[in-house]
Amino acid sequence: MKTIIAACSQNLSGSRASIQTALRTLLAVPWPSQRDIGSALQLLAVLQWVLSFLLLGIVSLLLLIYLLFTSLWLIPVLYLAWIIFDWDTPEKGGRRLSCLRRWTVWKHFRDYFPVKLVKTHDLSPSHNYIIGSHPHGILCVGAFCNFITGSTGFEELFPGIRSFLTTLAGNFRLPLFREYLMSGGLFPVTRRAIGYLLSQQGTGNAVAIVIGGAAESLSCRPGVTTLILKNRKGFVRMALRHGAFLVPSFSFGENDLFRQVVFEEGSWMRSIQRRFQKMMGFAPCLFYGRGLTSGRSRGFLPYARPITTVVGEPLAVPKVENPSRELVDRYHELYIRALLKLFNENKTKYGLSESDELHIL
Repeated sequence: MKTIIAACSQNLSGSRASIQTALRTLLAVPWPSQRDIGSALQLLAVLQWVLSFLLLGIVSLLLLIYLLFTSLWLIPVLYLAWIIFDWDTPEKGGRRLSCLRRWTVWKHFRDYFPVKLVKTHDLSPSHNYIIGSHPHGILCVGAFCNFITGSTGFEELFPGIRSFLTTLAGNFRLPLFREYLMSGGLFPVTRRAIGYLLSQQGTGNAVAIVIGGAAESLSCRPGVTTLILKNRKGFVRMALRHGAFLVPSFSFGENDLFRQVVFEEGSWMRSIQRRFQKMMGFAPCLFYGRGLTSGRSRGFLPYARPITTVVGEPLAVPKVENPSRELVDRYHELYIRALLKLFNENKTKYGLSESDELHIL
């Protein structure tokens, strides 16, 4: 009996020693620092944003199609009926949720790059504005962060001004994705939607338009500052019709977030990209960024590169219901001059050299 008790005591002593050793080992492991936790939150914020924009629409559509052939078929049927009833809402002011704009995750999103908004002139709440956003880049990170989220302080820098951002109208035909876009304050880049924002909601509205669009994304690569703008005059015509002042803005660093396989003009791959763009409204770019586990690996997340969006001086525009071609050309030229001035005055401050030029096609 004494032998059994001694053996049990020995086992208990050994177990306690093992537990103590394990606890000492666990406590010896360095806990993640506040900086490590912050970096992880920033990475997750960017990951959810990229996945939302690249996959949410397609996944939602496939899910609803799948549900049609299950016992839950009534859900997609009712939602389809709702979309038909709600079809025009994106072009009539949408359903913007202020709480989503103030979502804490956008602060982590901002800090990942980081993104900064720079004001050069005041914007009066007694006018409406069309902000030209340049360049397009791959995913328009600067435009989204500054004009949709409140993380960079747009409303504090421009008191009394409400900012909106336009995107492809086709995005608002995708189930659930349309609700996500509208709740954030995005609108279709159509005459009807822009006209509603500039005429039906009083003054103090600033509609940001990424003027270069999908065509410009095909030329996006680090160190290249080429804009598609010479024949893009619809935004000037809209500004004249509604008397909205034109405001140039430029996001320095936007083209440094991804690496893209750029096909030369005239090549068969570029031809395929152009045709796809005309049919679908967006261009299929072959690009890559960093991976999820390491900044040195390749993946679909943007590289952590600083983006500085500089908002320039507003260009006063008269209200002309039916502007002539000559008038549109005149204000289009004035806008280009203002944009070039903004770029040249700020390029050396935000990562470019004095010899870098802005090419406008």
